Amino acid sequence: MTRLILIAAAALSVTACAATPTLYQPAGSASAVGYREYRIEPGRYRVTFQGGPGAPPQQVQDYALVRAADLAIAEGYDWFRVADRYIEGRPDRGPQVSLGVGGGSYGRRSGVGVGVGLGSMSLGPGPSVISSIEVVMGRGERPRGADTYDARALRKTLGDRI
Repeated sequence: MTRLILIAAAALSVTACAATPTLYQPAGSASAVGYREYRIEPGRYRVTFQGGPGAPPQQVQDYALVRAADLAIAEGYDWFRVADRYIEGRPDRGPQVSLGVGGGSYGRRSGVGVGVGLGSMSLGPGPSVISSIEVVMGRGERPRGADTYDARALRKTLGDRI
């Protein structure tokens, strides 16, 4: 029994190591980890960042904001406002293992059983999270608002964590 538990634990560890890391980089294809942008009109973009399997949603959202800041700076804008946000997918807590023990008595006989179960899972680290934002860029003094960001300040603050 101990051997079975060790084999299951080893399999789960190897699977966890096989996850694609989430790096701030251009996406090589539509399903690859990284950012993509689409210019809607001058000063207006749709920025999408796809995280690797199991990446925290906050990290994926931050990377989308960093890409928006990079675009604003590259085009000579001072600030940007997030006009629309969309997040797809959800983090998965990964594999779940359960252990059960039971027993019974039947007159002169008795029995004990031990079971190991794997919860509903794919043997991967979890689904990918995708954050898509539409941003409008501007120059000069930044307007007030919770969804308006100073491009250089955001790039410095969040960019230091990349």
